[in-house]
Amino acid sequence: MKKVSVIIAVYNTEEFLVECLDSVVNQTYRNLEIILINDGSTDQSTAILNEVARRDERVICIHNEGSKGVGAARNLGLDQATGDFVYFLDSDDFIALETIGRLVENIGEYEMLTGKRIRLKNKEDSKIDNMVGEEVDDGMEIEEGEEKVEDAQVHLGRGVQRTFRGMSALHILFSHDFIKKNQLRFSEKVDCYSDLAFITPVIKKLDTFPFLTRCYYFKRRRNDPISNPALMQLDREKKVSDFLLIYNHLQDLYGTDERVSSYLDWLFLNIYRKQVIMIFSDNNRIGELFNELATAVEKVDLSKTKKLNVVVKRELKLLQERKTDSYKKLIGFHHFARNTKRAVKGRQKLYIQLYRSVFMNKPLKEKTIVFESFLGKNYSDSPKYIYEYMVKNNLDYEYVWIFNEPGKELPGNAKQVKRFSLAYYYYLATAKYWVSNSRLPLKLNKREGNVYLQTWHGTPLKKLVFDMNDIYSANPNYKKHFFNQSRRWDYLISPNQYSSDIFRSAFKYEKDMLEFGYPRNDILYQNDNEEYISSLKERLHIPRDKKVILYAPTWRDDEFYEPGKYKFALKMDLKKMREQLGDDYVVLLRMHYFIADDIDTEGMDGFVYNFSKYDDIAELYLISDLLITDYSSVFFDYANLKRPILFFTYDLEKYRDTLRGFYIDIETEVPGPLVKNTEEIIDAVTNIEQVKVEYQDIYDEFYAKYCAWDNGKAAENVVKTVFGTDVKKLN
Repeated sequence: MKKVSVIIAVYNTEEFLVECLDSVVNQTYRNLEIILINDGSTDQSTAILNEVARRDERVICIHNEGSKGVGAARNLGLDQATGDFVYFLDSDDFIALETIGRLVENIGEYEMLTGKRIRLKNKEDSKIDNMVGEEVDDGMEIEEGEEKVEDAQVHLGRGVQRTFRGMSALHILFSHDFIKKNQLRFSEKVDCYSDLAFITPVIKKLDTFPFLTRCYYFKRRRNDPISNPALMQLDREKKVSDFLLIYNHLQDLYGTDERVSSYLDWLFLNIYRKQVIMIFSDNNRIGELFNELATAVEKVDLSKTKKLNVVVKRELKLLQERKTDSYKKLIGFHHFARNTKRAVKGRQKLYIQLYRSVFMNKPLKEKTIVFESFLGKNYSDSPKYIYEYMVKNNLDYEYVWIFNEPGKELPGNAKQVKRFSLAYYYYLATAKYWVSNSRLPLKLNKREGNVYLQTWHGTPLKKLVFDMNDIYSANPNYKKHFFNQSRRWDYLISPNQYSSDIFRSAFKYEKDMLEFGYPRNDILYQNDNEEYISSLKERLHIPRDKKVILYAPTWRDDEFYEPGKYKFALKMDLKKMREQLGDDYVVLLRMHYFIADDIDTEGMDGFVYNFSKYDDIAELYLISDLLITDYSSVFFDYANLKRPILFFTYDLEKYRDTLRGFYIDIETEVPGPLVKNTEEIIDAVTNIEQVKVEYQDIYDEFYAKYCAWDNGKAAENVVKTVFGTDVKKLN
């Protein structure tokens, strides 16, 4: 039985490494030499590698002091390899359990053999045992062009591009003799595209590139390209610079070979159109790469570029002639034409183009403030209370509120603008100040001089953004998008020291933190009196002779229709609660603003009141005698009132251990009991005075830690800090 040397370069991939190694050590083909090159990892990867080497005698583990790059790591692996065949695997990917066996069985006299690559969207798609010999699940995305090819003898030109279009040596079983005979090595001069130095001579030497069906390699898409990016998630400038370096080098070595030259030119033209042109959307950056790029274009056979549009062909010609000024003008026209073409495809695209090219060039309105709360869904939260404080004190500003449905009753004379209307883009482009409690769209470029006050919308219980290992939401680019959106924040409001510490870590936030408590909680101190609460109940048509239970759950990351539209199944038996609690209580429902479903309360009139679309939850806190929640941050705010709280945690294990994880121990630190079903809810409500006594000490500690900064003056302190030069009269 022939031996296969599996070479895996490892650098800080602890999150995925166990699964990768399990997929190799458990291969049905057993005659393996598993060479692990630890390229200076600083996380727990070293411990994981040492453990697998201890357990499996087939494993050879080599530790580099400091990172030398993936090319150097793989070359070191080649130096150690003694197998008949060599197979490369990335440490954040994995393979089906029969993959290597199938490759060995079918390689025959070929010098190499590859199979199907499948790109995974997130970690929850990793189900090795279910994938052996199976076709791709619906939840996975097959890389474009990876169709089935039953005949291993494929057309040469098509075979080169299909096999090596990813510029990768991964998932290819190579004859070790072929590697040694042709002295194949990876480039150590670049971080990205180091494989090109290895595979280019393969293209030169071989005439056929066999492909085996039902032989799977699972390519993972990392969900955190900010903290620990994969090589191909590095910034565009780095990738382009590395490509130009290796392209020029390989053209000098192999450019006389028609097959290799055609392949390299094909790669260059793809990268030019998809990467280089995008870098040059900023005309000032052309000089940084111009000479290197021009040197590369001199090696391109422009006679083979007939399929390119005339503008790109002219750009390449100007590069060859090194006419910098003419090239800059043409690139400017290229982007203008590109943006114009996009703009005419739809109203929103047109508005975005107007935002960037017209509105952002207008003078900045120094006295204009744009407010938005919960993506324009309502008039609420800290933006509301900051606005009302400014109106009450007659501050001289032009106020603009963004709503999905304008026509709200607001104090003052604020202009109401429909979200995503032309006016929306105009005011956001020209207003000096933005005030929002959630993220504004990525497409809204922030101009110089603009001040963005991010109020946020809760004390974190659930793990946030960069403190989360896995992403189970509808958007696999969540972390990347969040990072880019949050770079625009100039101020971030924090309700307590605990939140400040988490915000710094989870948001990677380094600018000004306003540690005053939440303006939205001011009302809980200013209006916690019988007169105000009674009038509020009357306005909301809530019986004044009954106590009020507020149920305010959060959303579940994995239950969604589409990005931003989440499901929720009510687990509370309202009928049973009405039977046993209806004489003394009513229930108010307040769902999270992400939840798309309308909760069915038919037959519950007089007992259940659905206030899910009510703008201001702080007012519902005031009229409630008791809160029931789950993993929502509402209980941190409600605790300011020092009223009882129950935690309906029917799916605690799944939510805590799989979906999000918590910052605190919810089973010991929260100021109230955890209940798992309707019967336990009813029992706790019936004996609420006993519950209060039992949890009094925990509640006091909780209040001191999370509520101490709130005192009814948060809005005042925020306004004086952010708009200080205009509010001196308030001091």
